[in-house]
Amino acid sequence: MRWRDIKQNKIPEKKEPKKPKNSIPYARIPDKIKAFITDTFLIGMPIFYIVIYLVMGDREGFAEHISEGWLYILVPLGIILTLFYVILGQTPGMKAYDIKVIDNKTGEKPNVISAILRFFFFNIVLFSFFTLFVSFFREDRRGLHDLFSGTSLIQISK
Repeated sequence: MRWRDIKQNKIPEKKEPKKPKNSIPYARIPDKIKAFITDTFLIGMPIFYIVIYLVMGDREGFAEHISEGWLYILVPLGIILTLFYVILGQTPGMKAYDIKVIDNKTGEKPNVISAILRFFFFNIVLFSFFTLFVSFFREDRRGLHDLFSGTSLIQISK
């Protein structure tokens, strides 16, 4: 600070440190992808195997009744993931990467309706390829399924 500025009352105001716009620690996209892959192998693959080989008989039986087979896969998967979201707030893959699902309104674990909507919209987003990239263009890194269901994935500290 210069003496001339002080003498002429041109003292600059002290700037307060900038606070981040978002104080919510949203989960990073690579961690969300790794958690999804982990959950696919830990939860999804056993259901796929049971449905394809034990329920439908073999690959050919699954191929003949593909819509019925996918229904047999998605219903138990949806129930299991919904229970994980509602009871624990995270799946095993999310736990491995310190991620948790929260409801945007309350900041707590999502309710049953939000969890079901999250699973439903995630499957729609997953099968419509271009909507997967919405989270790359948003500052809060929320996907389209998070926006529709009112949930967010946050990073939790150990």
